[in-house]
Amino acid sequence: MIRLPTVSMRSPVHLLLVLGVALWLAGCASVPAPAAASLPAATAPTTTRPVAAEVAPAPAATSAPVAMPALSSADALPAAPAPEEAAAVPPLPPASQNRAVLALLDRAHQDASLGRREAAGAGLERALRIEPRNPWLWYELARLRLAQGQYGQASALAQKSNSLSGQQRPLQALNWRLISDARTAQGDAAGASQANQVAEELERQ
Repeated sequence: MIRLPTVSMRSPVHLLLVLGVALWLAGCASVPAPAAASLPAATAPTTTRPVAAEVAPAPAATSAPVAMPALSSADALPAAPAPEEAAAVPPLPPASQNRAVLALLDRAHQDASLGRREAAGAGLERALRIEPRNPWLWYELARLRLAQGQYGQASALAQKSNSLSGQQRPLQALNWRLISDARTAQGDAAGASQANQVAEELERQ
Protein backbone atom coordinates (compact mmCIF):
# COMPACT_ATOMS: atom_id res chain seq x y z
CA MET A 1 0.00 0.00 0.00
CA ILE A 2 1.39 3.41 -1.00
CA ARG A 3 1.18 6.20 1.71
CA LEU A 4 0.69 9.83 0.58
CA PRO A 5 2.41 12.58 2.42
CA THR A 6 0.39 14.19 5.18
CA VAL A 7 0.94 17.63 3.90
CA SER A 8 -0.75 17.02 0.62
CA MET A 9 -3.67 15.29 2.35
CA ARG A 10 -4.31 18.23 4.68
CA SER A 11 -3.73 21.10 2.30
CA PRO A 12 -7.27 21.27 0.83
CA VAL A 13 -8.87 21.18 4.20
CA HIS A 14 -6.54 23.81 5.48
CA LEU A 15 -7.25 26.03 2.54
CA LEU A 16 -10.97 25.64 2.96
CA LEU A 17 -10.71 26.62 6.59
CA VAL A 18 -8.65 29.64 5.78
CA LEU A 19 -11.06 30.69 3.08
CA GLY A 20 -14.02 30.22 5.37
CA VAL A 21 -12.49 32.32 8.08
CA ALA A 22 -11.58 35.00 5.60
CA LEU A 23 -15.09 35.10 4.18
CA TRP A 24 -16.56 35.34 7.65
CA LEU A 25 -14.28 38.17 8.55
CA ALA A 26 -15.12 39.95 5.34
CA GLY A 27 -18.78 39.56 6.05
CA CYS A 28 -18.41 41.03 9.48
CA ALA A 29 -16.48 43.95 8.10
CA SER A 30 -19.12 44.66 5.48
CA VAL A 31 -21.86 45.03 8.06
CA PRO A 32 -22.22 48.85 8.58
CA ALA A 33 -21.80 50.17 12.09
CA PRO A 34 -24.89 51.84 13.50
CA ALA A 35 -24.78 55.56 12.69
CA ALA A 36 -24.91 58.14 15.43
CA ALA A 37 -27.99 59.64 13.82
CA SER A 38 -29.90 56.40 14.47
CA LEU A 39 -29.71 56.94 18.18
CA PRO A 40 -32.97 57.95 19.80
CA ALA A 41 -33.47 61.65 20.16
CA ALA A 42 -33.75 61.30 23.93
CA THR A 43 -30.18 60.03 24.17
CA ALA A 44 -28.67 62.89 22.18
CA PRO A 45 -26.84 65.35 24.49
CA THR A 46 -28.66 68.60 24.76
CA THR A 47 -27.28 71.94 25.98
CA THR A 48 -29.39 74.81 27.24
CA ARG A 49 -28.51 78.38 26.34
CA PRO A 50 -30.17 81.55 27.64
CA VAL A 51 -32.38 83.20 25.09
CA ALA A 52 -30.99 86.66 24.38
CA ALA A 53 -34.40 88.04 23.48
CA GLU A 54 -35.80 87.27 26.91
CA VAL A 55 -33.28 89.52 28.70
CA ALA A 56 -34.01 93.20 28.09
CA PRO A 57 -30.78 95.17 27.62
CA ALA A 58 -30.14 97.97 30.10
CA PRO A 59 -30.68 101.39 28.57
CA ALA A 60 -27.46 103.14 27.65
CA ALA A 61 -26.60 106.28 29.59
CA THR A 62 -26.30 108.32 26.43
CA SER A 63 -29.24 106.81 24.54
CA ALA A 64 -31.47 109.86 25.10
CA PRO A 65 -30.66 113.30 26.59
CA VAL A 66 -32.33 114.13 29.86
CA ALA A 67 -34.46 117.26 29.57
CA MET A 68 -33.40 119.92 32.09
CA PRO A 69 -36.09 122.00 33.78
CA ALA A 70 -36.45 125.46 32.34
CA LEU A 71 -35.18 128.31 34.51
CA SER A 72 -37.69 130.84 35.62
CA SER A 73 -37.04 134.55 35.32
CA ALA A 74 -36.14 134.67 39.02
CA ASP A 75 -33.49 131.96 38.58
CA ALA A 76 -31.93 133.43 35.47
CA LEU A 77 -28.48 134.86 35.79
CA PRO A 78 -28.14 138.59 35.24
CA ALA A 79 -27.03 139.46 31.75
CA ALA A 80 -23.52 140.74 31.34
CA PRO A 81 -23.37 144.48 30.75
CA ALA A 82 -22.98 145.56 27.18
CA PRO A 83 -19.53 146.87 26.23
CA GLU A 84 -20.86 150.39 25.72
CA GLU A 85 -22.52 150.34 29.16
CA ALA A 86 -19.35 149.14 30.86
CA ALA A 87 -17.31 151.81 29.12
CA ALA A 88 -19.82 154.53 30.09
CA VAL A 89 -18.64 154.47 33.74
CA PRO A 90 -14.83 154.29 33.80
CA PRO A 91 -13.16 153.21 37.03
CA LEU A 92 -12.32 156.08 39.33
CA PRO A 93 -8.62 156.79 39.95
CA PRO A 94 -7.21 156.56 43.47
CA ALA A 95 -7.79 159.65 45.58
CA SER A 96 -4.08 160.06 46.22
CA GLN A 97 -0.69 158.42 45.90
CA ASN A 98 0.37 159.67 49.35
CA ARG A 99 0.11 156.98 52.04
CA ALA A 100 -0.50 159.51 54.81
CA VAL A 101 -3.34 161.11 52.84
CA LEU A 102 -4.87 157.71 52.08
CA ALA A 103 -4.68 156.77 55.76
CA LEU A 104 -6.41 160.03 56.79
CA LEU A 105 -9.08 159.52 54.12
CA ASP A 106 -9.73 155.96 55.25
CA ARG A 107 -10.00 157.08 58.87
CA ALA A 108 -12.39 159.87 57.86
CA HIS A 109 -14.63 157.33 56.09
CA GLN A 110 -14.68 155.16 59.20
CA ASP A 111 -15.52 158.11 61.43
CA ALA A 112 -18.32 159.24 59.11
CA SER A 113 -19.80 155.73 59.00
CA LEU A 114 -19.88 155.69 62.82
CA GLY A 115 -21.54 159.10 63.00
CA ARG A 116 -18.40 160.93 64.12
CA ARG A 117 -18.70 163.62 61.45
CA GLU A 118 -16.68 166.25 63.28
CA ALA A 119 -13.75 163.86 63.56
CA ALA A 120 -14.16 162.94 59.89
CA GLY A 121 -14.08 166.61 58.90
CA ALA A 122 -10.95 167.21 60.96
CA GLY A 123 -9.22 164.29 59.26
CA LEU A 124 -10.12 165.57 55.80
CA GLU A 125 -8.85 169.04 56.62
CA ARG A 126 -5.55 167.53 57.76
CA ALA A 127 -5.31 165.63 54.47
CA LEU A 128 -5.99 168.87 52.56
CA ARG A 129 -3.13 170.58 54.41
CA ILE A 130 -0.86 167.88 52.95
CA GLU A 131 -2.35 168.04 49.43
CA PRO A 132 -4.28 171.32 49.11
CA ARG A 133 -4.69 170.92 45.34
CA ASN A 134 -6.17 167.41 45.47
CA PRO A 135 -9.68 167.73 43.93
CA TRP A 136 -10.81 164.37 45.38
CA LEU A 137 -10.21 165.57 48.92
CA TRP A 138 -12.29 168.70 48.27
CA TYR A 139 -15.07 166.47 46.92
CA GLU A 140 -14.92 164.23 50.02
CA LEU A 141 -15.19 167.27 52.27
CA ALA A 142 -18.12 168.56 50.19
CA ARG A 143 -19.90 165.23 50.67
CA LEU A 144 -19.38 165.43 54.41
CA ARG A 145 -20.74 168.98 54.61
CA LEU A 146 -23.79 167.91 52.56
CA ALA A 147 -24.44 165.12 55.08
CA GLN A 148 -24.11 167.66 57.89
CA GLY A 149 -26.76 169.86 56.28
CA GLN A 150 -24.31 172.63 55.37
CA TYR A 151 -25.65 172.94 51.82
CA GLY A 152 -24.12 176.26 50.85
CA GLN A 153 -20.65 175.18 51.98
CA ALA A 154 -21.11 171.80 50.24
CA SER A 155 -21.82 173.56 46.91
CA ALA A 156 -18.82 175.84 47.33
CA LEU A 157 -16.49 172.93 48.13
CA ALA A 158 -17.78 170.99 45.09
CA GLN A 159 -17.09 173.97 42.84
CA LYS A 160 -13.58 174.21 44.37
CA SER A 161 -13.06 170.55 43.50
CA ASN A 162 -14.15 171.19 39.91
CA SER A 163 -11.75 174.10 39.58
CA LEU A 164 -8.86 171.74 40.43
CA SER A 165 -10.10 168.67 38.53
CA GLY A 166 -8.60 169.51 35.14
CA GLN A 167 -10.04 166.98 32.62
CA GLN A 168 -11.38 164.50 35.19
CA ARG A 169 -14.95 164.45 33.88
CA PRO A 170 -16.16 161.61 36.15
CA LEU A 171 -15.19 163.69 39.18
CA GLN A 172 -16.79 166.80 37.69
CA ALA A 173 -20.03 164.87 37.14
CA LEU A 174 -19.99 163.74 40.78
CA ASN A 175 -19.52 167.32 41.92
CA TRP A 176 -22.44 168.55 39.83
CA ARG A 177 -24.67 165.76 41.21
CA LEU A 178 -23.70 166.92 44.69
CA ILE A 179 -24.47 170.54 43.80
CA SER A 180 -27.86 169.40 42.48
CA ASP A 181 -28.62 167.64 45.78
CA ALA A 182 -27.59 170.71 47.75
CA ARG A 183 -29.78 172.99 45.64
CA THR A 184 -32.72 170.59 45.99
CA ALA A 185 -32.31 170.67 49.77
CA GLN A 186 -32.31 174.49 49.59
CA GLY A 187 -35.53 174.51 47.55
CA ASP A 188 -33.86 175.57 44.29
CA ALA A 189 -35.54 173.17 41.89
CA ALA A 190 -34.49 175.03 38.75
CA GLY A 191 -30.85 175.19 39.87
CA ALA A 192 -30.94 171.52 40.78
CA SER A 193 -32.29 170.58 37.33
CA GLN A 194 -29.62 172.67 35.63
CA ALA A 195 -26.87 171.01 37.68
CA ASN A 196 -28.24 167.58 36.77
CA GLN A 197 -28.15 168.45 33.07
CA VAL A 198 -24.49 169.46 33.35
CA ALA A 199 -23.72 166.16 35.14
CA GLU A 200 -25.48 164.15 32.41
CA GLU A 201 -23.51 165.90 29.67
CA LEU A 202 -20.26 165.15 31.45
CA GLU A 203 -21.22 161.48 31.90
CA ARG A 204 -21.90 161.16 28.15
CA GLN A 205 -18.45 162.48 27.22
